[in-house]
Amino acid sequence: MKANKIHTENAPAAVGPYSQAVITNGMVYTSGQIALDPKSGQLVGKTIEEQAEQVMKNLMAILEKAGTKPENTVKTLCFLTDINDFAAFNKVYERYFTDKPARSCIGIKELPLNAICEVEVIATI
Repeated sequence: MKANKIHTENAPAAVGPYSQAVITNGMVYTSGQIALDPKSGQLVGKTIEEQAEQVMKNLMAILEKAGTKPENTVKTLCFLTDINDFAAFNKVYERYFTDKPARSCIGIKELPLNAICEVEVIATI
């Protein structure tokens, strides 16, 4: 089965050779989203709360374009450049993923464009 590529103007364009998301076998796999403004392409916010909020908005736009919603998320992968931001990140995250999908949250050294968080989603259609 061929994968369908997803693109929406309501989320930032890819900053590399990849798609915003791909649908295959009834599942959508998003690429990792950082806090880029879809219109300007610039990083939004300096705090974890500000950046996490933009990340979630980007993901919601991609899920909507793919024909699904956050309640259909089965797994998220979250990356934080400062694991001490874990609690503050969770406060934003839990407003969007109320059905509590499976999740990994990993502290890493750095992210593209000096972002401080990145999230990717796997959801059913």
